[in-house]
Amino acid sequence: MLKYPCLVLDHDDTVVRSTPTIHYPAFVETLKALRPDVHWTLEQFVAYNFDPGFEAMCRDILRFTPEEMALQEAGWRAWSAAHIPPAFEGMDELLRRYRERDGAVCVVSHSSEETIRRDYCQHFGFEPDLVFGWELGADKRKPAPWPLEQIMKHFSLEPRQLLMVDDLKPGWQMAQSCGVPFAFAGWGCGVESIRDFMRRNADYYLQQVDQLKALVVEE
Repeated sequence: MLKYPCLVLDHDDTVVRSTPTIHYPAFVETLKALRPDVHWTLEQFVAYNFDPGFEAMCRDILRFTPEEMALQEAGWRAWSAAHIPPAFEGMDELLRRYRERDGAVCVVSHSSEETIRRDYCQHFGFEPDLVFGWELGADKRKPAPWPLEQIMKHFSLEPRQLLMVDDLKPGWQMAQSCGVPFAFAGWGCGVESIRDFMRRNADYYLQQVDQLKALVVEE
């Protein structure tokens, strides 16, 4: 029997390496068009996504108008549609072995559901059982508890039977609000301030995909 019958995965930089290959380059293009005097490194972009979060970053730091937000999102969607990010090494084996033991695989992400399902089909040959993406809106998007509540309701599971795996604060906040155990996906994170936070706050501080495999599929 699995310790965690349901694995709830973030997508970007947890399952696929998408920020360096898609999200950051797309955002650089947005800055060139909308804020040409702003020049952020990849590390700065990731740090702002961690705290205060992407929407607050755009709204409160960059002061994007609703029209500019729409332009930003259109550019991001176009870039995402044209590029498939690589999966992290070991993720395919982890998910295959987990599903062989009848584990449920769900995704809660700030990427679109269409993109997530495409990436899973491309890399792993299956689609997640449930997907909760960006298009749901702020009240149903992490860190809101709604996705985890729906997953628990759908599978008739208690919070302790889920494991949330994420590399950023919104996933941790969502898990905290529902009493769901949280594992930090450290294999895609190179920002030390984020690592420091997760060392202090995550239930599991993981630095390699194999550590997650040992946690959820090994005896």
